[in-house]
Amino acid sequence: MNTAPIISKVWSFCTTLRDDGVSYGDYLEQLTYLIFLKMADEYAKPPYNRDVGIPPKLSWQTLKAKRGAELEAHYIEMLRALGARKGMLGQIFTKAQNKIQDPAKLYRLIDMVDSTQWVMMGADIKGDIYEGLLEKNAEDTKSGAGQYFTPRALIRAMVECVRPEPGKAIADPACGTGGFFLAAYDFITNSKNYQLDKGQKAFLKHDAFHGNEIVANTRRLCLMNMFLHNIGEIDGEGAVSPNDALVAPSAQTYDYVLANPPFGKKSSMSFTNDEGEQETDDLTYNRQDFWATTSNKQLNFVQHIRTMLKTTGRAAVVVPDNVLFDGGAGETIRQKLLQNTDLHTILRLPTGIFYANGVKANVIFFDNHEASKTPWTKEVWYYDYRTNIHHTLKKKTMRFEDLADFIKCFNPENRHKREPTWHEDKNPEGRWRKYSYDELVARDKTSLDVFWLKDKSLTDLDNLPEPDELAEEIIENLEAGLNSFREVLAELNKVA
Repeated sequence: MNTAPIISKVWSFCTTLRDDGVSYGDYLEQLTYLIFLKMADEYAKPPYNRDVGIPPKLSWQTLKAKRGAELEAHYIEMLRALGARKGMLGQIFTKAQNKIQDPAKLYRLIDMVDSTQWVMMGADIKGDIYEGLLEKNAEDTKSGAGQYFTPRALIRAMVECVRPEPGKAIADPACGTGGFFLAAYDFITNSKNYQLDKGQKAFLKHDAFHGNEIVANTRRLCLMNMFLHNIGEIDGEGAVSPNDALVAPSAQTYDYVLANPPFGKKSSMSFTNDEGEQETDDLTYNRQDFWATTSNKQLNFVQHIRTMLKTTGRAAVVVPDNVLFDGGAGETIRQKLLQNTDLHTILRLPTGIFYANGVKANVIFFDNHEASKTPWTKEVWYYDYRTNIHHTLKKKTMRFEDLADFIKCFNPENRHKREPTWHEDKNPEGRWRKYSYDELVARDKTSLDVFWLKDKSLTDLDNLPEPDELAEEIIENLEAGLNSFREVLAELNKVA
């Protein structure tokens, strides 16, 4: 099947609506609603003959039959009514709104969706179209959608290291648009990794994935992304909960947690004061199963993820630098993590790979274990993919191939057999080395913020990036600084 014309149509209409002020995010939402309705219509016909819970008066055919103001009014009523339904249907249409104000363009979009048989199209094709739109949406910096989109090259590398197995449960407590689920699905269904039997395929489709996403728009994109990739059923329950994952312990434990929790140090909640004005306050989670009480959102996610794991569970989590060195609760949590889990690997990431500008992040890999008097962590292996590495979002994006050496050093098929590439005399520029438990706990505040390579840009002008890359990096850092300044102003306004 030649999909190029379909992809071209989807993109060209997106461009048309952009000229009318409709953002990628708004376009993606409307496309989600309409593709879902069209697929429901296809499933209602032979050979499927399935009732997916959409009343006849709200069917795809009623939408096609209307024009002009009547179409707009009917579409708005459809979105409102379907948002009250149960299961995945209700979750897709929760708080749905029409963002296309021109009925003629709305009809053209309906006609475009109608011209394609979506159910018959391969999951990889549908998924590629949708993933492309998600990435474009993430690039729209004004919308802030990038915070819900983790670079797919990084996700794939993390999954390659964890190597999830068939028949095991995978969770993400802040799943965004579902990137980790899709990468895990692709890894498990790859015939080079596993040959799945009927039961394993059914488990993967219906029971393998469990997520949380509190933002309604992002949650619907995640559900649709998973559905288009053949995860879940159109008339089933959604695999993504709208609940705040941090509020209470998980109802079940999982074999794997793969996550990139939202950046930002503090959790906050909104409330109405005595004068009827909206205010925000720092939010702490008083969880008996947490090692420390803190308003630091990242530290709370690390604690929560550990509680989500089975005693044999494994995790790979993206965290900002502050998780590695913050004092107080941060020190306590790091000590407990080294004691109660095997924190075996830390990947240091460069700036310029996330849509949230200027972020300095790492990936921590740890295996959960039962309580023990002796620390489970014996040594932590570090891979420094930050020092002297330059990536930007446009000119020099990070590719999966860029992390190939890390995956090789990680040795996912037998991580207990590793060899360092760093040697003080033979290879002082090696990026892969280990530190013992005793070395790490002896550091001030049990800091895991370890680095050993020299930044060549400070001493060697020949190692500076290309001028256009440097300019883009400077712009990204300036934007990150402005965002930090805005956050400080917001905190000062709260105090005032």
